Amino acid sequence: MSSAQERLTDALYGLGWGAVKKLPEPVAVRLGRTVADLAWKRRGKGVQRLESNYARVVPDASPERLAELSRAGMRSYLRYWMESFRLPAWSAERVKAGFEPKDVHHLTDGIASDRGVILALPHMANWDLAGAWVTTKLETPFTTVAERLKPETLYDRFVAYREGLGMEVLPHSGGTAFGTLARRLRDGGLVCLVAERDLSASGVEVKFFGETTRMPAGPALLAQQTGALLLPVTLWYDDSPVMKGRVHPPVEVPESGDRAEKTSVITQALADAFATGIADHPEDWHMLQRLWLADLDPTKGPS
Repeated sequence: MSSAQERLTDALYGLGWGAVKKLPEPVAVRLGRTVADLAWKRRGKGVQRLESNYARVVPDASPERLAELSRAGMRSYLRYWMESFRLPAWSAERVKAGFEPKDVHHLTDGIASDRGVILALPHMANWDLAGAWVTTKLETPFTTVAERLKPETLYDRFVAYREGLGMEVLPHSGGTAFGTLARRLRDGGLVCLVAERDLSASGVEVKFFGETTRMPAGPALLAQQTGALLLPVTLWYDDSPVMKGRVHPPVEVPESGDRAEKTSVITQALADAFATGIADHPEDWHMLQRLWLADLDPTKGPS
């Protein structure tokens, strides 16, 4: 991306956060759906990749069904953006009422135990809203990691946005994030990680919808090193303004095997939990990038 493109991207995101949050909610909803439908009709690379990924999730889907899914997927994706642009202006009560997770006792029991908790999520629905609900409804701060974006000013916008929602945000690059996360967990804290796409090209190979991909080793390594509870979470939308979700049962650390073997077993268990949620609500999985190894350029890794 050229410097001019980077400046334009940053300006557009700034416009979104500055203008969309001032719109009445029904207007923002209609705008998001309109933009989603226009993007879907253009069938750019992102939409084509989304459809290709859905073909793995729903292998018996007809071309017509895949087109329906990708359209619904783009509407879900733009709902995420419209909500995210508006989230800083939401009242505490609006945030608390905006998310209804099932089996949240897994999380609240873990927080009460003081052993530390790791929440691992795929890119589904609105993970920022789920995080704001945790900091607001449960009154529990947490630490997360953000991919460094270009330009740096755009990354700074995302950090400021998430910190404004009560999150501690660490950069993905730089090598110090893991140690900080481990310290937070040993102190009984909460860590939240979006964890189905490996950004390092050195993750753990897993089977995901019958094909091989790599997922980050971080959640599994943190669980082993700190003894923290590891909980998969999946999210989805329905026809209401309230996002839904599920906190899955804890992923246990195997009693036998070396660190690499345990990491492989734990990461596969996370992949299986993610796959369960994605299969139930494929249109709310916002994966517009390459994921499976068969689709990756081995010289470049994920993009």
